[in-house]
Amino acid sequence: MKLVLASKNEKKLREMNEILSGMGVEVCSQADAGVDVDVEETGTTFEENSLLKAKAVMEASGLPAVADDSGLCVDALNGAPGVYSARYGGEGLDDTGRYRLLLANMPKGQPRTAKFVSVITCCFPNGDVLTARGECPGTIAFAPMGEGGFGYDPVFFLPKLKKTFAQLTPEEKNAVSHRGTALKLFQEQLQRYLAGDGSYPVTTLGERGIIRGFDK
Repeated sequence: MKLVLASKNEKKLREMNEILSGMGVEVCSQADAGVDVDVEETGTTFEENSLLKAKAVMEASGLPAVADDSGLCVDALNGAPGVYSARYGGEGLDDTGRYRLLLANMPKGQPRTAKFVSVITCCFPNGDVLTARGECPGTIAFAPMGEGGFGYDPVFFLPKLKKTFAQLTPEEKNAVSHRGTALKLFQEQLQRYLAGDGSYPVTTLGERGIIRGFDK
C-alpha cells in the first residue's frame, strides 16, 4: 500500500518509512506522487492542522495521504510554542535560531518541564480518517547538546536516558519519541483498518471537511 506524505520534510519521510515499511506500507513524497501542495496551517490544535494537511494532499493526489503535525509544548511558557513550533520567532529563523530563542525565553527559576506532541492523520479517498496521537515528556536543557535530529531536538532532554533527542540514535529516538509512539499506534490502526476489523471507532470527512465519528 502506498501513502503520500503531506510534508516536504525528508527526515519525517525517512522516520515514517522506518516504522511502517515492516507492514508493507510505502510512504512516498509529494513529488513522487506528482503533486506539490502547500497547506496553510490555520488550525489551533495539532489534530486540526494534521487533518488539514492530509485532506489537502489526498484530494490533490487521489491517494491516501498521511500527515504529521507536531510541536513542543513548554509548561513555563503556557504550552508555547505548541502548534507554532515550526514558526516560532517568525519566518526568518532556522532550527538553530528557534531553539536559541526558546532558551532565551525560558523564565528563570521556573520548572523546565515540557513535552513533544505528534498527531498522525491519514485521509482516504473514500472519506475515512485515522488519527493517532503520541506524546513524549521531558525537560528543556540549559544548552544544546548533540548533532542528530532536527528542530528542537538538541534542547529537549530526557532525564531517564540522560540525553537530548539530538544525542539519540535513530533507533533509540523511534523507541521513545512522540512521533514514534504516534506512528506505532497508527500502524496498529492501519493494520486493523485494512483487515476490515470493525471493532474500533474511525471517522469520516463531512461535506465541509468536518469530522464526524462513526464505527466502521
